[in-house]
Amino acid sequence: MSPYSVRLATASDAEAICRIYNQGIEDRIATLETELRTADERRAWMAGKGPHHPVIVAENERGEVVGWGSLNAFNARDAYRHVADFSVYAERGYRGKGVGSALLSRLIELGRQHGFHKLVLSAFPNNNGGMALYNKHGFRTVGIYKEQGQLDGHWVDTIVMEKLL
Repeated sequence: MSPYSVRLATASDAEAICRIYNQGIEDRIATLETELRTADERRAWMAGKGPHHPVIVAENERGEVVGWGSLNAFNARDAYRHVADFSVYAERGYRGKGVGSALLSRLIELGRQHGFHKLVLSAFPNNNGGMALYNKHGFRTVGIYKEQGQLDGHWVDTIVMEKLL
């Protein structure tokens, strides 16, 4: 049993989601994003998501948001409507402590509930915590995008993974 409660995010969670996302951007381990976000931008992003692409948060025993996740549109083309991309981010002090697993378990459930056939992701192969999380939840490697983007003047590879639901 997880020590975290997971629930749908609300607009009032935008500041915590923003803070945690900005940690991921600053740490250069989870995203090719380089521009820090604002709570207002995150609030607008959440408001613009459709009902099949929820945002969720994980709370610790004190009710503090310590992680977030989302189902995201993979591609706007209708043929891809049964495929979702996802995001999972944990607060720095909670990484490796089960937050990601609680969030990803719920995202997989939500993916099934919303009729998705597959979840996909693109991650950094050197993100050991993320790779362990995805493998634990049954994602398989599809391939590697060599030199997919640049961070701090260096080319970065990304690994592509999938899980049939």
